[in-house]
Amino acid sequence: MNQALVDKIAAAVLYEGYILYPYRPSLKNRQRWTFGGLYPQAYSLAQGGTEAWEMQTQCLVVGGESATLEVKIRFLHLVDRVVGEFVQPLAGLPQGDEPEFRTVDRLQIGERRFQSGQEAMEQEIALGESELKDVLMQPQRKGFSFPARRELEGLRSPSGLVIGALVRQQQPVEGSIELAAERLTEDLSKITVRVRNHTALEDPSRHSRNDALLHALVSTHALLGVRGGEFISLLDPPQIWREAAAGCRNIGTWPVLVGEEGEKSTMLSAPIILYDYPQVAPESPGDLFDSTEIDEILTLRILTLTDEEKREVAAVDERARAILERSESLAREQLAGLHGTMRGLRPVHGEVAND
Repeated sequence: MNQALVDKIAAAVLYEGYILYPYRPSLKNRQRWTFGGLYPQAYSLAQGGTEAWEMQTQCLVVGGESATLEVKIRFLHLVDRVVGEFVQPLAGLPQGDEPEFRTVDRLQIGERRFQSGQEAMEQEIALGESELKDVLMQPQRKGFSFPARRELEGLRSPSGLVIGALVRQQQPVEGSIELAAERLTEDLSKITVRVRNHTALEDPSRHSRNDALLHALVSTHALLGVRGGEFISLLDPPQIWREAAAGCRNIGTWPVLVGEEGEKSTMLSAPIILYDYPQVAPESPGDLFDSTEIDEILTLRILTLTDEEKREVAAVDERARAILERSESLAREQLAGLHGTMRGLRPVHGEVAND
């Protein structure tokens, strides 16, 4: 398996929708985190089930009981970032008690602007290897939790004094992974992976969606691996297994084969619809974190922003600033390379009728 290729596709999916066209706080439509969100169960139920709290993947594996399964899930754990301005400039951040500061929406220090908002931290949980025969006998379950945390990053003025801070605070999340299997024929098994958010919330009906997002698993997706067996494409299954493939029930996600064309050892189950063996175009200069990665349109749109809009985009977080800097540094040849590439042409055999 080409692990580097799999990791690149998985990372692109993880941040799908992270920066929307391009996101900045002054936009009227400021909703981010649009894909693969699993909210706390209590909040989901309080909202009548309109927001998901669990994700289910079902796919098919051909292999004997000695086959080995492996499951990993990845998601973004949101971080609430607040900009603080110190009442008195400091030589450095003291240890222990936080210095007194006032919260501001933004803080301009030299040419840099710092904006209150949300960031994201990658989280990964591995269920580990399980023999298919064991999973057929009893589902494998694993709980996970990430505690709350709070940290301050000092912001220094050109003179070297610490005049403000980025205060990052993360809420706790708890969840579980379940791996189950059902034997359909002597050689064919249906694999089920469920991911759930069990984070406790007090009085969930009083939480806004934005508050609940801080306790959510965002952009949740799963990577499934098999040794001693093969996954079956659900998009184009062999005729003999089409009925079994049609019986797979996927909730909030869709599994596709990933890796080099023809490999059947790895599946990516993502909250967006992909085809088997998705690839990142080699012409792409880097991630844009937007639906379908239409590089030329988004890059040109970024380049048409005013200086004030660019400062606002750069203040979102480091990933947004990196996108802006990369877009502005592209050479003309690189921009031309984004205009379009034709791939996969096949020879036409026989006569072609003229219209």
